[in-house]
Amino acid sequence: MAATFYNILRGNFLTNQDAFKNWKFILFVTGLALIMIYTGHSFESKVHYIGQLNDQVSELRSEYVDGQRQLMFLQMESTVASRLKTSGIAPAKEPPHKIIINTAVHGDD
Repeated sequence: MAATFYNILRGNFLTNQDAFKNWKFILFVTGLALIMIYTGHSFESKVHYIGQLNDQVSELRSEYVDGQRQLMFLQMESTVASRLKTSGIAPAKEPPHKIIINTAVHGDD
């Protein structure tokens, strides 16, 4: 038992007659470990990228809401009237008159 443990510590399993079989397994496990490390890194970078995109979406959404609020304020009649007052344009004091054109009166039947 002690001799087997001592041989493992010395690395005799890598230099004996069946070493090629051991090396294939070691290379296979190393390849799997590298693939696992790569996929973990790729996953984390995608998570960070999605987090950045979510931050951008929330920022753009707040800009959109702010723009809508400003537009609603600018469309108010009082705001338009106060801005046009400096150029001499004011709201009409009388309501507009409706013009009705009757085409049957001309006799074009």
